[in-house]
Amino acid sequence: MLSTGALRAHLLAARLAGPVATTREESLRSYRLFAARDPRILLGLDPEWSWGPGDLLGLMADKCGVSADPGHTSGVDVIDPERTLAALDAFAERLADAARRGLPVLFGTGHPHRLLGFYAALADALSAAGCTVLTPAQGSSVDITTRFGLRTYNLDYVQGVALVREPGARPTGSETGAHTHSPLPVRAALAAAAEAEGPLPELVIGDHGWVCGAGQLGFEAIGLADTDDPALFVGEVEGQVSVVVPLDDAVRSDYYRPLTRYVLNRACLSQ
Repeated sequence: MLSTGALRAHLLAARLAGPVATTREESLRSYRLFAARDPRILLGLDPEWSWGPGDLLGLMADKCGVSADPGHTSGVDVIDPERTLAALDAFAERLADAARRGLPVLFGTGHPHRLLGFYAALADALSAAGCTVLTPAQGSSVDITTRFGLRTYNLDYVQGVALVREPGARPTGSETGAHTHSPLPVRAALAAAAEAEGPLPELVIGDHGWVCGAGQLGFEAIGLADTDDPALFVGEVEGQVSVVVPLDDAVRSDYYRPLTRYVLNRACLSQ
């Protein structure tokens, strides 16, 4: 089993925590846009409280360990590895509970190039434990507004994990997809599950709009988030999101493998 100390060392060495690649400028810009209720940063969340940039900076300092100094406006941002470890433990507890209860689960990612392997391993472990890994709306089209205008994407599942890709970009089932923050894919998946009168997920696991979009609709959701994704942490504080793990969500995909082993071990789901 990977020890807590070994994982802490890996988090720092891989820059998943500690000084991360996300810049202070990017984070502060996201806080300003969230405060202005920009839908690109809300990720499907409809905050109940009024959040100013200063409030968000204080929240992210508490949840992630970024500097609370508003005068610190440039350079790299920082994630406290102790906060990452504590959140990974809470994340593992939710997985263990889902496994014990045999809950239907839904996985989805807006970072398929980086995080698909992490979620796929969890989906495989929960499936082996008796959970139903749902794949609603496979192949359906979702129109998403991007910086290039309105684009149509197809919803697909790879190893039980939902992602979107541009039509014709890759064959169904291939392990590449588009980067997206949109909550529209999870809304489409949940609507399709409801229309089919099949099981609805009792736990949604992912990032970006997959977590916020599901949580806003009343589904229990847990996930990963970087320092420039305040929506998930706001959702956690306001009660729409159960657990958020602060880490850099865009490092090399193989750097997440030790986190996979740690979480599965903590959840007693190692195979």
